[in-house]
Amino acid sequence: MPRQPDPDLEERVLKAADGLWKRGGEQALTMRAVARAAGTNTPAVYRRFKNREDLIRGLLLRIVGRLRQQFEQGETLEQMAEAYVEYALKMPNEYELFSTYGSLMSPRKSRGAPRPIRESRPNFAFAEQRLAKTFGGTPDDHTQTALALWGLLHGTCMLLLSNSIPEGHEEALREACRAGVKAVLKAAGRQDS
Repeated sequence: MPRQPDPDLEERVLKAADGLWKRGGEQALTMRAVARAAGTNTPAVYRRFKNREDLIRGLLLRIVGRLRQQFEQGETLEQMAEAYVEYALKMPNEYELFSTYGSLMSPRKSRGAPRPIRESRPNFAFAEQRLAKTFGGTPDDHTQTALALWGLLHGTCMLLLSNSIPEGHEEALREACRAGVKAVLKAAGRQDS
């Protein structure tokens, strides 16, 4: 009798990979360790995910979804920005995965003009949409503002996570980030007036 495919296997594999990454980061994520944690064998993992990169792409989509939930809880752009930093600080291994391997979500490079960031970064698209809703115009009108916010927030997160900021100055950096977000948003509001 032929074996029946396990309909829950992909979810178990992703859940196992997610747990391994959260606990041990990149070093913990091997196909063999994922298989063991998912209660299956390595060939079964490879049938669902052609390689480690494909598995990481699956993890990225989960992280993007969790971050999106945090964004959606924020009523204001400032609250969304705060949620971004809080998420990074609470989930440093996930944030590392997101920041290190985010390019895996990008479509393959093609000739001609670069594709809009929103095509590979769904939360970037969400930020552009929220900016358009707040200030008017279309999401395309707010790409520069969304990039400025992303750069400011990511820089803050990396400084905090890498302990690059001298001890005791973490809250000052957070306040500077908040002030920077307000300044970027104020400038965006003036552009649309």
